[in-house]
Amino acid sequence: MSQMDNKKNKNKLNPVMTLVILIGLTIILSGILSLFGLEATYNEVNEVTNTYDKVWVSVESLFNLSGIKYIFESTVSNFAAFTPLSMLLITLIGIGIMEKSGFLKTLFNILTRKAQKRTITFIMVLVCILFSIAGDIGYVVMIPLSALIFYHGRRNPLIGIITSFSALTCGTGLSLFLTSVDSSLLNKTLGAAHILDVNYSSSTWGFVIIMFVSILILAGVITAVTEKITAFNVSKYEFKDDKKELRLTKREIRGLLFSLVMGGLYLLIFIYNIIPGLPFSGNLLDYSQNLYIDKLFSSSSFFSQGFVFIITMLFIILGLFYGIGSKSIKNNNDFCSFLTHSLDGIGRTILLILLSSILINIFKKTNIGVVVCAMVSNLIENSTFTGLPLLILFFIGCAISTIFLPNSLNKWTILAGSCVPKLMSNGLSPEFCQVIFRFAEGVFYGLTPIMAYYIIYLAYIEKYNQDDEPITLLSSIKYQCVYSIATFAVLLLVLILWYVIGLPLGIGAMATI
Repeated sequence: MSQMDNKKNKNKLNPVMTLVILIGLTIILSGILSLFGLEATYNEVNEVTNTYDKVWVSVESLFNLSGIKYIFESTVSNFAAFTPLSMLLITLIGIGIMEKSGFLKTLFNILTRKAQKRTITFIMVLVCILFSIAGDIGYVVMIPLSALIFYHGRRNPLIGIITSFSALTCGTGLSLFLTSVDSSLLNKTLGAAHILDVNYSSSTWGFVIIMFVSILILAGVITAVTEKITAFNVSKYEFKDDKKELRLTKREIRGLLFSLVMGGLYLLIFIYNIIPGLPFSGNLLDYSQNLYIDKLFSSSSFFSQGFVFIITMLFIILGLFYGIGSKSIKNNNDFCSFLTHSLDGIGRTILLILLSSILINIFKKTNIGVVVCAMVSNLIENSTFTGLPLLILFFIGCAISTIFLPNSLNKWTILAGSCVPKLMSNGLSPEFCQVIFRFAEGVFYGLTPIMAYYIIYLAYIEKYNQDDEPITLLSSIKYQCVYSIATFAVLLLVLILWYVIGLPLGIGAMATI
């Protein structure tokens, strides 16, 4: 590499400096927008009276003494409560012992040695999409594991990281079963529908058909993009160890047997405790809720609050008993050392997460995202479009809103009050409105650094990057652009075909009314 190339690479903005600059720009932008009085109103549904409450929002400036004081006062507490940090640290403990004990290497070698690359990619993408039922834990579980799946399959782990993140983000609104997020969104949807029809109701299985079809289509599209485009665009990866034919020893077979049996027993006990109605079962459910999905995933349920640790304990059991069976763990010192394996050298990751937490916190405080989303809501409500053009406008509006306001419930609270009655008046069902919203969310969800888990993706790309050219925030976004374009085209086409043909969305729900 020439001296000029080295100089160019050194001059490229490091992600740490990029985040610092974004923080500074957000503070300055909030001051400018506040000075110009940027504001908006939106209709929030009062579910008690079935009427609108007009909500006024404006950009709050942080480019002043009180704003600077807020940043300094809130940074430590906000970082300590920043969910991606705690989730990542806890999950890495379990992944560390699985990796260091040899469990992951043996398992992934068995799974990948005779399977086609495309098949492995498709299965991984499908699992990532289906992980949406468990919420955001998919980001801290599947991104590290996908890197290891590709690594032990003798493929570039960067491909696994980029692909898993695209599947998690693009598929964020797709789920066969009604998740806790979907349940909360449905309450908002029905509240907005009651503005026009107070007796309107919906089925919890009202989305299953379109979701099933869309999940398979999206998994195929993401797989195709990975194999045809991403695999050729990432930097080369050199493996430190020589490629060897896997031959399982008796110790490794015994280790796998131990780990799978004990892991299976752990899962059986856990599953039994989330099934209601059996003797001594259902102990992990929140019985203050009515719907099963809310009993499982409500904010106060054991499952919701403890799921990260549940997964981590499974990983520890698998790694520990593999190590005992294979003799890779000989004593308690080995066990303790293996637990911390994945935590070695994550100082830079923690720094990135700190800066990300500051950026997200101050951006939320400025209300810029809320104002933009409210403006989009008003644009859709006041448009003269009908039918298919209105569907497309709504899809694009929801996608754009996600860049500035990634949180689903906050965004739908703003959009539903105006958009659901607007689309209902043009013949689209409330359920279809929610499906359009959920599909559109995934389109640009992976392109916004104010999405909390974007920083996990960026940190892992940096970790596995071997190229002399450093990873930048912009380059990490570029990797996701092709997936966003493909997702935009495919999911919008699915929605259009569903609307034109008049197919059922699920049980008891149609695209039109």
